[in-house]
Amino acid sequence: MAVNNKVLLENIEWFDETGQEMVKRLPSQGSGEIKFGAQLTVRESQAAILFYQGKACDAYGPGRHTLKTGNIPIITKLLSAPWGMESPLRTEVYFANLKTFTNLKWGTRDPVAFKDSDLGLIRIRAHGIFNIRIIQPVLFINTMVGTMGRITSDQISDYLKRVIVSRFNDYLGEKLDTIFNLPGTYDELSQGLQARLAEDLSHFGLDLSHLYITSITPPPEVQKSIDDQSRLNVIKDFDKLIQLKAASAMEKAAENPGAAGAGMGMGMGYMMPAMFAASLNGNGNCAHSTQQIDCPDCHGQIPDSSRFCPLCGHQLVVLRQCANCGKNLMPSAKFCSRCGHPADEKPLARMCSFCKQENLPDSVFCNHCGEKL
Repeated sequence: MAVNNKVLLENIEWFDETGQEMVKRLPSQGSGEIKFGAQLTVRESQAAILFYQGKACDAYGPGRHTLKTGNIPIITKLLSAPWGMESPLRTEVYFANLKTFTNLKWGTRDPVAFKDSDLGLIRIRAHGIFNIRIIQPVLFINTMVGTMGRITSDQISDYLKRVIVSRFNDYLGEKLDTIFNLPGTYDELSQGLQARLAEDLSHFGLDLSHLYITSITPPPEVQKSIDDQSRLNVIKDFDKLIQLKAASAMEKAAENPGAAGAGMGMGMGYMMPAMFAASLNGNGNCAHSTQQIDCPDCHGQIPDSSRFCPLCGHQLVVLRQCANCGKNLMPSAKFCSRCGHPADEKPLARMCSFCKQENLPDSVFCNHCGEKL
């Protein structure tokens, strides 16, 4: 496989022992003086491109080929004395591996935003695998390889992952309305995404032979909401579910003897009598209040005598409110359970950039000059 013999002709061939090399240049270091009559052997899974004097001259398929260059054995070496005995007729052979490179993984590094028609704006993660192969060796070498001595599938997979994730974000927003419809659509989404990526990869002489989406997962809090929705569809007696949730919360409060557990226990102490009085009458049957009100937090219909919302646990008796969002809080609360701000931290006033006057924190337009804040 020597390509820099001083006198003898070269016999050029290449084997990929790693299974990851997509393109290999011979000679590996710089260019060579491949001579007229050198033999080139190309395998069935390969293609070879001869670069002579800086240009791609010929592409060779499987078989044995005789190369024709201006480097004549011995004569060219003698005529190269002005160039330090190095022939100016530089030659390189690039081998392109035409096999399919499989099991290349792609996925979202950070959760991406998705507007769900049922859940609103959520963040999801997606992962999958894809296969690529070279279909235009000269284009791939000129656009991706350049003058590098070799390039592997790992070296270009990072770039391809970003391209796939970018196209995935747009395609998912167009084709999927809610993640509740995900089951049974993975094949359809994979095929559509593969077709959309075909043009992107064709600019580099690559073909995306297969692309698979293995998982699309929402964040844990959304998964919990989905699980709760599934349980609601299964459980027919909603009042018993409320009692079960309350009993579970009391057990967790009893296991935590700290201040947080004491606060939860006190809240459940206020909550339990109203819940059981509303759910059970003297005959052991479910009883419902004749007058219903809207919970200010979850907007569910609850009895007007409730001190806590039996659906979300929102405290209806106003003892203290968050200075930032107005959430009803327990007297001992240090942080708001809705916005997470310290309970005593007040929102900053908004200053107008035009008249420098102070406005309310939630103001959109200045109350003094009318300019948009």
